[in-house]
Amino acid sequence: MILLILGVGIWSAAHLFKRLAPGPRGAMGMAGKGVVAVGILTGLVLMIWGYRVADLVPVYLPLPGMGHANNLLMLVAIYLYGVGGAKGRVSHMLRHPMLLGTIVWSVAHLLVNGDLASIILFGGIAIWAFVQMLAINLREGGWMPAHRIKPRGDLVNVGVTLVVYAVVSAIHIWLGRNPFLGTYG
Repeated sequence: MILLILGVGIWSAAHLFKRLAPGPRGAMGMAGKGVVAVGILTGLVLMIWGYRVADLVPVYLPLPGMGHANNLLMLVAIYLYGVGGAKGRVSHMLRHPMLLGTIVWSVAHLLVNGDLASIILFGGIAIWAFVQMLAINLREGGWMPAHRIKPRGDLVNVGVTLVVYAVVSAIHIWLGRNPFLGTYG
C-alpha cells in the first residue's frame, strides 16, 4: 500500500504545485514544467504499480447492480472530460468540467470496488480533484467563459464520448474487468 499512497501523494503534489507554490514554480520557468511532468509520471507509475501489487483488503461489499451505475457514471465522466474542448453550451455552465469528471470517475469506481487499495486510489484522486478546484477558485476568483459557444460542440462531444467509452470498455474487458457484468469487485 505504501507505493500506492506514495503515488497518489506525488501525483497530487505535482498537480497542486503551481497552485500552492506559485512563486517557486514560476521561478523555475520552463524547467518547472519538466519537473511537474516527471512528478506526474512518477506518481502515475507508482499508483499503477502500487494498485497492482496491493493485497486485497475488503472494506465493503458493493451493492448489487452497482456495475450498471458505474457504467452510466463513466459515460458522464468521459463526457465531462471533453466539455472544455467542445466549447459548447455545457462548457459555459461548468468551470472545472475535467476535474468534475475526475470526481465522477472516482465515485463510479468506488461504487464497484470496495477494497482498501481502491479506496486509497479512487478516493485519493477524488480528494485531489476537489482540492484542485478549491485552489483554482481561491487563487483566480470569479469566472466567466472566455469563448463563444460552438452550436455543434456538445453534439460532437457526445459522439466522441461514445467512441472513447467503447475503447475504455474494450480495454477493461481485455484486462479481465468486464464492466457489463452488473456487479464486480
